[in-house]
Amino acid sequence: MTYKPPRMRFGIFLAPFHRVGENPTVALDRDLELVELLDRLNYDEAWFGEHHSAGWELIASPELMIAAAAQRTKTIRLGTGVSSLPYHHPFILADRMVQLDHMTRGRAMFGVGPGALTSDAYMLGIDALTQRQRMDEALGVILRLFRGETVTHQSDWFTMKEARLQIAPYTFPHMPVAVASTFSPAGPQTAGKHGVGILSVAVSQPGGLISLARTWEMAQEAADKADKGLSREDWRLVLPIHLADTREEAIRDVDEGNQQFNKDYFENTLGRPADPSVKPDVASQVERGGAIVGTPDDAIAAIERMQEMSGGFGALLGLAHEWTSWEKTRHSYELFARYVAPRFQGQISRIEESQEFVASNRTTIFGPNAAAIGKPSSMLVSPSRMRC
Repeated sequence: MTYKPPRMRFGIFLAPFHRVGENPTVALDRDLELVELLDRLNYDEAWFGEHHSAGWELIASPELMIAAAAQRTKTIRLGTGVSSLPYHHPFILADRMVQLDHMTRGRAMFGVGPGALTSDAYMLGIDALTQRQRMDEALGVILRLFRGETVTHQSDWFTMKEARLQIAPYTFPHMPVAVASTFSPAGPQTAGKHGVGILSVAVSQPGGLISLARTWEMAQEAADKADKGLSREDWRLVLPIHLADTREEAIRDVDEGNQQFNKDYFENTLGRPADPSVKPDVASQVERGGAIVGTPDDAIAAIERMQEMSGGFGALLGLAHEWTSWEKTRHSYELFARYVAPRFQGQISRIEESQEFVASNRTTIFGPNAAAIGKPSSMLVSPSRMRC
């Protein structure tokens, strides 16, 4: 049976991806401007990445972005997407996140991962083979600190001696926590082991969509083994989205930019050659389920298919991209907010039912009024006959 949340959440996953050669000051300010727009459009969440190399993803501290965005917005929730746990002492990171929990009045969220860019780990002298184990170890300690425990822990990469957080979280029992998941079993298994949410960030990659059901199975198996609860409400899927007034226009908007991004980022920067068996155009990516590009109706149908294929999830995050102009990107976010999100948030059915009721009963409802308007003027009382 497919899980369908009473109110699906929508937002963005902001790595971000800025073209090499662009002014970083302007780029970071534009990221904050985007979150302000989404807040006004009633989006639910925005997640900021953490990267330290490769020249594309310029946010080094998602916590700083959350603090800045919180001052500019009202209701949107703000998360680390994700904090690379092997790069930080767990106590310091936990303490900073609890401070953010208070500064945002409960709008902060904590996404974690092992670190996506091997170049980051290389500069820090971290063996890439240890990153996933370190993520799991750090997350376990951080969750204990969030819960108010006193922690003594000796590791080969950090030490804690009777460590305790001096302020309790603003959110009870603590802010939402989610683990990044790609194709490795480490993400869903860690999420299940600790009973926290999942951020599926590889849905756009070939095979990503069809692997979702197995992702949940692995998480649930780990949760059962650890005797932890796990909810599909806390499962977030991430993939690129672009909408326009027609499907053809949407594809034209982003096809060239998408292909250029894949070549410049994945091939020329990260050294991941393109799979010759996978067509590079955005229409083919949409066909295999790796992106939502089209009209609002196309987006609604795509989300419904994703629900069936995955078994159900609680939130969909658009992978923020700059494949077309700001004006067209802004229009895409507006179309999604106006016509797609309300379909999955219980905001349309009552309006439609009200319209349909009045339309089907208009003769009965408006008949007497129409008859009264049609009466001859002689039937009306003239002002001269009215008593003062």
